[in-house]
Amino acid sequence: MKAVVQYCRALLVAGCLLCWGLPGSALSRDLPDFAELAERQGMSVVNISTTQAVRQGKGPVPSFDDDDPMFDFFRRFVPRHPGAPRIEPDNRSLGSGFIVSADGYVLTNAHVVEGADEIIVKLTDKREFRARLMGADPRSDVALLKIEATGLPKVTLGDPAKLRVGDWVVAIGAPFGFENSVTAGIVSAKGRSLPQESFVPFIQTDVAINPGNSGGPLFNMKGEVVGMNSQIYSRTGGFMGLSFAIPIDVAMEVQGQLRSNGRVQRGRVGVVIQEVSRELADSFGLGKPVGALVSSVEKGSPAEKAGIEQGDIILRFDSRTIGVSGDLPRAVGSTRPGNKVPLQVWRKGATRDLSVVVAELPDDKARKVAAKVTRADASPNRLGILVVEPSAEQKRDARFGSGGVIVDALRSASARASEIQSGDAILALVVKGGRTDIRSVEHFNKIVATLEPGQTVTLLVLRGDFQTFVPVRTIER
Repeated sequence: MKAVVQYCRALLVAGCLLCWGLPGSALSRDLPDFAELAERQGMSVVNISTTQAVRQGKGPVPSFDDDDPMFDFFRRFVPRHPGAPRIEPDNRSLGSGFIVSADGYVLTNAHVVEGADEIIVKLTDKREFRARLMGADPRSDVALLKIEATGLPKVTLGDPAKLRVGDWVVAIGAPFGFENSVTAGIVSAKGRSLPQESFVPFIQTDVAINPGNSGGPLFNMKGEVVGMNSQIYSRTGGFMGLSFAIPIDVAMEVQGQLRSNGRVQRGRVGVVIQEVSRELADSFGLGKPVGALVSSVEKGSPAEKAGIEQGDIILRFDSRTIGVSGDLPRAVGSTRPGNKVPLQVWRKGATRDLSVVVAELPDDKARKVAAKVTRADASPNRLGILVVEPSAEQKRDARFGSGGVIVDALRSASARASEIQSGDAILALVVKGGRTDIRSVEHFNKIVATLEPGQTVTLLVLRGDFQTFVPVRTIER
């Protein structure tokens, strides 16, 4: 037994010696060295502080010193009346930025400087400059600042397209005001689409980003800026392992327009789109779930003039393939207004080539319109969706077209699992690429009765002012 133990020990020692003799790359790669990168690039990162005076009318508030506890009580609880303005203590915010030109142009996030009365840029050598806001673009969350200085250390720009998932990246910024803090991680994903963010294909990382890092640079291991740290996903307000950066090519395109015009022009074609799921692709006879499904076309828009129809699936725009629906807003938005570009759509089982003249995207105008519902006797069908006839008022509504039925209740598991809601108006039904407009409850139930058990169909639904396609599976018997 003793001999066996000695033999095993000898093998272990020999193995260790063999491992030590091999090059490091043969067994494992060395951990990256961030120190040199931080030392070289830290000087081009700046700390940004802003102030915003809160102005209120002067009212019946007794004369207290600002540091008197009673002053705060009256400021919070005694209403003020219009009159001579009184300036309350400034609201202050902190963020980060980076120098993109030696003559004083600085990039940061638009939300860092939003509403600021004064913007101060602080360099690593402790110099401070009052910055001028050259322009901000809330849609991409990019802002361009200018400080009066020359010979400044500037960043080197990289190519986000060359980033790979798993690559090391480094952030430098001022989380919670701690200047020039360095954090590192890897690229978790590329081309992320976030809610309400249609024009930015975000870089997702697990780099520690916290309040104050916003607007700071994201570096690759060559010391090149590949992104601007913009958002985090958090349930606590602090870092939880999900950080998102704006690709630097997107940010630089925006800053170029801000420097030239003070604003950003984006293209629009006037369609509402949705993602193409596997069920939708099957319903429209498309081999795989790609492209952007047109759920509605704005009247008088470039899309309508180009011949784009509701139910078309846009597969290509200009020279770009539309793999997912989020690709289309980015492709259209980056197109100069007035340009005529080709596009390809899938319609009734075949591709069609069209061309559209891109218009300019106006300012956002959010509209929320509640659906009108009329309850009555409902008839069941194989989809498990009980529908009723629209009211006389609804029939006069131009959005209903020549027909449609109203969803009264959902009586099947598949219907409840879908995106159909009570009060929706069903305007049409699509099966294997063929569309049938719905004229009445009887017509709808008659068509549904011909469907096979377990078959997936697509419904064109009107909800408020918006139309969307929703896949639903028939009841399996």
